[in-house]
Amino acid sequence: MTWRTVQRFADAAAPEELFTGQWQNRPSVLDEYKTYLDERWNEGCTNAWKLWEEIAPLGYQGRYQRVRAYIRKKRTSPRPVTARPPSPRDVAGWILRRPESLTESEQIQLKNARAHCPELDALTRHVRSFATMLTERQGQHLPDWLDAVRQDDLLSLHTLAKGIDRDRDAVTAGLTLPWSSDVVEGHVNRIKMLKRQMFGRAGFDLLRKRVLLAG
Repeated sequence: MTWRTVQRFADAAAPEELFTGQWQNRPSVLDEYKTYLDERWNEGCTNAWKLWEEIAPLGYQGRYQRVRAYIRKKRTSPRPVTARPPSPRDVAGWILRRPESLTESEQIQLKNARAHCPELDALTRHVRSFATMLTERQGQHLPDWLDAVRQDDLLSLHTLAKGIDRDRDAVTAGLTLPWSSDVVEGHVNRIKMLKRQMFGRAGFDLLRKRVLLAG
């Protein structure tokens, strides 16, 4: 036992402070549903069996004992026990995906995150409204979207808005018209690939022949 370990044991004010290290914060199949359990606990439902029956239809496939242990910890711990906050990558994924594709547990976690962070709530609204413009070809709403973005203190979106303003007509057309440059971009990428394969040692004539034969 090292001196640091001895000192940590001596300085601990409660037994819970000793439970740190590699076994702490390990992923659990219950993690995704702890936000739901916390909400139900705050509503007054403290029956572990009932809570287990509620999260099973939501997709939880773990054992009842895990739910019971989590509820027991909430009941007996001198400190509030709550779910760990989701990672930035998870939250970004929930915002960028279609709302209807999120599981009920993911919807609850995103709702909880938005409730605790006004900036995140505003970002979610702007991202989803832009996605609606993009998928439903509603380019006429772009000026209103830009005005709404500028009303919130979101520096990254302000930078995006400035970039859109520099070529607003083209962006509006891209959000409105049914045509796209996908085919052209595909051909450009194919030509770049052929050029890289020759390691810059071939001239234009050979590159032209390869492009025509590959087509």
